[in-house]
Amino acid sequence: MKAPSRGLPWVGRSRSQDLPGISATARLDRRTKNLTKRLQPGDIAIIDHADLDRVSAEALIGRQVVAVLNAAPGISGRYPNLGPRLLVEAGIPLVDDMGQDVFDNVTDGQRIRLDGGTLYTGDDVVAKGTVQGAESVAAAMEDAKAGLADQLKAFAANTIEYISRDSELLIDGVRVPELRTSLEGRHALVVARGYRHRDDLLALRAYIREFKPVMVAVDGGANTLMEAGYRPSLIVGDMDSVSDKALLSGAEIVVHAYPNGVAPGLARVQDLGLAPVTCPATGTSEDLAVLLADEMGATLIVAVGMRFSLTEFLDKGRSGMASAVLTRMKIGDKIVDAKGVSRLYKSRISGPALLTLVLAAFVTVLAAASVSEPTKVFVDFLLAQWDAFRFWLAGLF
Repeated sequence: MKAPSRGLPWVGRSRSQDLPGISATARLDRRTKNLTKRLQPGDIAIIDHADLDRVSAEALIGRQVVAVLNAAPGISGRYPNLGPRLLVEAGIPLVDDMGQDVFDNVTDGQRIRLDGGTLYTGDDVVAKGTVQGAESVAAAMEDAKAGLADQLKAFAANTIEYISRDSELLIDGVRVPELRTSLEGRHALVVARGYRHRDDLLALRAYIREFKPVMVAVDGGANTLMEAGYRPSLIVGDMDSVSDKALLSGAEIVVHAYPNGVAPGLARVQDLGLAPVTCPATGTSEDLAVLLADEMGATLIVAVGMRFSLTEFLDKGRSGMASAVLTRMKIGDKIVDAKGVSRLYKSRISGPALLTLVLAAFVTVLAAASVSEPTKVFVDFLLAQWDAFRFWLAGLF
């Protein structure tokens, strides 16, 4: 198996240069989102992620792993998910469908060796899987497209069912907890951890400078805001992907609770010595953040990283998108989706071309100045002063 082509660290063989494959430290977790927090460059990531989604694949790539081993099939055929293709295009070896035994036979932090589709600990074979490449991934993606129509029908049926059950969301909205943050009459920038959310946030820098919107983060969206140099005013979610650093940044924290009041993420925030508030609501944390911004009087809500397409919701593992539909219906034209802004406003002028343009303008200015009468007089004055200085300096010796 060839080493990744992205300049990743190529770790040494376990005992001898004669042993083939990749030898590295194993990091494993059945939840990919949790695993990416602990990964270091050069690790081998072991996951259990059927239909590996785009966001998870991008996170694995960003952590610079040297291989990804999946206990589940990366493309099950339900729909054409993009995760495996992104890993293969990034040059990261991907071995799929290794089976659940890999979690029993490998411990976190253990030194392992991957040779093709076979995983070793020492001389022992502990698991085997299917090596995925560009051709196999493309074929699996093509097959998965055939099942997309059935997924769409089931998805629409579930959405209608949930809308009939959760229609109070459209009528009553959500009950806003007592908060210090004020959104009345202001813009709200709601950032979630979704497709192209970093690019979209970068494209909004000019808007942020001009309008100074209130920063509302959905879970891991707070990490993205802080990486971009911003500080969230409000963090909303179940607190399973936001970092401790973001939670301790001074933002107000709203823990998303189930309708019955149970909030699984509450204990984690309280353990940090913080005093969050809870907000029971149906639907996703993204929807809750948008609804809170609306109820708190925001005049415009700019949504970054929100999911609204079929593929995005299937990636998220949602069987329906009722809460998203209801949220959009309730907010109306107050919400603006920032998805795609980075591509729409991407500059077509390259850096070298811009530098050439600046130099050309500078030369033009110099040329124009050199033939003007005031410039000639000024230059003659400087030359005269220089000659006087040289004469004075020569007289000292």
